[in-house]
Amino acid sequence: MKTRILLTALLACASLATAEIRVGVIVSGTGPAASLGIPERNTVALLPQTIAGQKIVYTILDDASDTTAAVTSARKLIQDNKVDLIIGTTTTPASLAMIDVVAEAKVPMISLAASESIIKPVDAKRQWVFKTPQTDAIMAAAIAQHMQQNKIKTVGYIGFNDAYGEGWLAELKRNAAARGIKVVAEERYGRSDTSVTGQVLKVLAAKPDAVLIGASGVPAVLPEKTLKDRGYTGKVYQTHGVANADFLRVGGKDVEGAILPAGPVLVADQLPDTNPNKKVGLNYASLYEAKYGQGSVSTFGAHMWDAGLLMQKAIPSALKKAQPGTAEFRSALRDALEGSRNIIGAHGIFNLSATDHLGLDARSRVMVQVVDGKWKLLK
Repeated sequence: MKTRILLTALLACASLATAEIRVGVIVSGTGPAASLGIPERNTVALLPQTIAGQKIVYTILDDASDTTAAVTSARKLIQDNKVDLIIGTTTTPASLAMIDVVAEAKVPMISLAASESIIKPVDAKRQWVFKTPQTDAIMAAAIAQHMQQNKIKTVGYIGFNDAYGEGWLAELKRNAAARGIKVVAEERYGRSDTSVTGQVLKVLAAKPDAVLIGASGVPAVLPEKTLKDRGYTGKVYQTHGVANADFLRVGGKDVEGAILPAGPVLVADQLPDTNPNKKVGLNYASLYEAKYGQGSVSTFGAHMWDAGLLMQKAIPSALKKAQPGTAEFRSALRDALEGSRNIIGAHGIFNLSATDHLGLDARSRVMVQVVDGKWKLLK
């Protein structure tokens, strides 16, 4: 009898020692947002396979840049794969749609999308949701500051006709007004549209000093190309949603001169040695490019990298309170993410709290410009 009890205890201990932590990943590997989602997916291969002695099992699903597919994927990961954490998804509309799913199941989620509305206000549902990309609010403030410094008085806007575009328009209006800049035109377009001539003509009719394009990925090239084709010579601003090699490759000469805020990882090699994110950014870039090729690194993959850093910090704390695969562990993991402090990432320094599930500040942004087909840090 004693032998049987001892054997049972040993088996139980062995089971705990080899428990798996299941992480579900949803990205836009195909569709209009693929240029963002592919480097996010690629980065998963660089994330740790074990944390605090526990095996990490990643399940990656592609939402094809579709909101309904993202929701379906989230449900599948929770119901079928029994995940302890979800990382994703790539776009703002899909991330917003996933909030109800993870909140109902009480599974923490780290979004890879930009809009501040994903995490604010931290209510009963959003208490389960975190994110790593800089918010549109953080980045819009940098754009408005740059506009003011360059004596811009009027700005036109053309952006996505979804939550991402509307969020950027709201932040542009708020920050522009605070700096005495007037928004004189507002136009929208779809992520999969092939022409924006009508919208661009309306923007040009307002004769703005500058134009902000509130879009992300390769679809953000179209408005800038159309502006250039129509002879616009004012400054063109983009959002941090275009900070990857595909935007430069597809845009070519049509995006030359574009100005945008970006995470410091985009120009890590140009940062001063005193910048705390330089070392982390260069480390991520070297790992990514060693696997996927020189010049392949992007800010979007680095959002996944930073999610991995948050995960590495939070999991050991959660393991002290509960075992993976349990509701108690998922709750403890949520608490640990919320308590993350002074985590130096590729994009900034994360200090999360009960009221801020991002925890980045102005140190998470730099202004860059496309010069000779490359990203150049603006001093």
